[in-house]
Amino acid sequence: MFLPVVVLLVLLLLSGPRSSLQGDTQEIGNSDDILEREFIYAPNRQKRAVVDHSAVQTDKCSYTFIVPQQKNNGAICVNSKEPDALLENRVNKQELELLNSELQKHRRQIEALQQLVEVDGGVVNEVKLLRKESRNMNSRVTQLYMQLLHEIIRKRDNALEVSQLETRVLNHTNEMGRLAGRYRDLEHKYQHLSALASNQSALLVQLEEHCKRGGYSFGVVQERSRPVRPQPPMIPQPTLQRPALSPGGYRPYHPPTYTRHTNNPMTNEIQNDQNPKALPPPLPTMPSATYSFTNEPSGPFKDCLKALEGGYTTSGMYLLKPDNGNKLMQVWCDQRHDPGGWTVIQRRQDGSVNFFRNWETYKQGFGNIDGEYWLGLENIYWLTNQGNYKLLVTLEDWTGRKTFAEYASFRVESEADFYRLRVGRYHGNAGDSLTWHNSKQFTTLDRDHDVYTGNCAHYQKGGWWYNACAHSNLNGVWYRGGHYRSRYQDGVYWAEFRGGAYSLKKVTMMIRPNANTFH
Repeated sequence: MFLPVVVLLVLLLLSGPRSSLQGDTQEIGNSDDILEREFIYAPNRQKRAVVDHSAVQTDKCSYTFIVPQQKNNGAICVNSKEPDALLENRVNKQELELLNSELQKHRRQIEALQQLVEVDGGVVNEVKLLRKESRNMNSRVTQLYMQLLHEIIRKRDNALEVSQLETRVLNHTNEMGRLAGRYRDLEHKYQHLSALASNQSALLVQLEEHCKRGGYSFGVVQERSRPVRPQPPMIPQPTLQRPALSPGGYRPYHPPTYTRHTNNPMTNEIQNDQNPKALPPPLPTMPSATYSFTNEPSGPFKDCLKALEGGYTTSGMYLLKPDNGNKLMQVWCDQRHDPGGWTVIQRRQDGSVNFFRNWETYKQGFGNIDGEYWLGLENIYWLTNQGNYKLLVTLEDWTGRKTFAEYASFRVESEADFYRLRVGRYHGNAGDSLTWHNSKQFTTLDRDHDVYTGNCAHYQKGGWWYNACAHSNLNGVWYRGGHYRSRYQDGVYWAEFRGGAYSLKKVTMMIRPNANTFH
């Protein structure tokens, strides 16, 4: 780049001073003409002899020329006979200064260009470094993306394992409940056998005394030996009725009704096996002087209203057998809530029972009859499909405020229709939070029948007739204190009463026959 600039400068310099050199040359030429005229036409000038070159060569003569002195006026004379190349190459001091200034200017420009080139070189290096860093960053991002994919796959596998573990835990819990029920059956049988042994020992003592005294005949002994229905020992109960014998001589076993404050462990668990064949046979015992019987049967009843009409006005557990049903079921009958005859199908009060169960458990029922429990979808189906029933939902918050919601009709369809909900007209002071679930199928963690894209039971932590998802969730998680903090609205709530972020303290669902049903 430096060589073309120098050539350009030289061309500029050569084209510039030529005119001045020509002018000087012309001025010198004019002065030579003047001098020549003065020299030729001078008055005292001696003429120069003609030189004979041949003679000079032969004779070798010498000549002397007298040149008159001249005063230096004006420009200095220059021999015009000199070559043009020498004239063109002559420069003066001013031209040298101009050339020097131009050279300095171009030198500065060259230095500036060199600095720019150095800066551009630094920029290029920086661009190269940035490209290298970009490649490294792309490689790192790819590596992180692969790690993220592996993490997502691992979490998905963990979620699947957790779901499997939850199912196994639910199954084991159900199995433990079933085993607990069997254990209580055995304990109940043991108590009956103990009572039988005690009664037989007392009978033998009495017989021995009577034989010694001779005051009783064999017929009296036979009359006293007639088997009757015993009362479980150490359990307070109202006056029972003597059960009638069947035509074949078999007297079916009907558990008596107990008050709410019972201590018998047999009454604290819903029996999973509700087949009449699984009920224990009657245990023949001798009557005691403290037992009293009536002539009316003690059940089973169609529903709790029939038990109330039969004279059983105490709230407690009763044995029911719905029309067209082949199963016996234990339920809690609320005879105190006006007007009585209410069959409790669900109750929440202390959080002692986990309601996050699978389909089969919700179908059969679970919990404690005298505490928190779910009667079972199959039992609710048989009860509500034997006539017109109404539903009463009682609610209580943590400040003691009580409300209710009543529906003129209530029933569920069969399992073939996934126990679809049917409710009628609402009235009450709690607000209507169940009509939105009308005509919806029941959903659990392992059976998704809601209209939501996901499984509402997974988010609401319970089983319910979910829509998308819930306006009420009475089978959710029981939180203490009311307001709760959770990722989802999974508490025991009634949206129209205290909202979905408030877990209620007590909830009860009861049904009762309703002759005047308006849908």
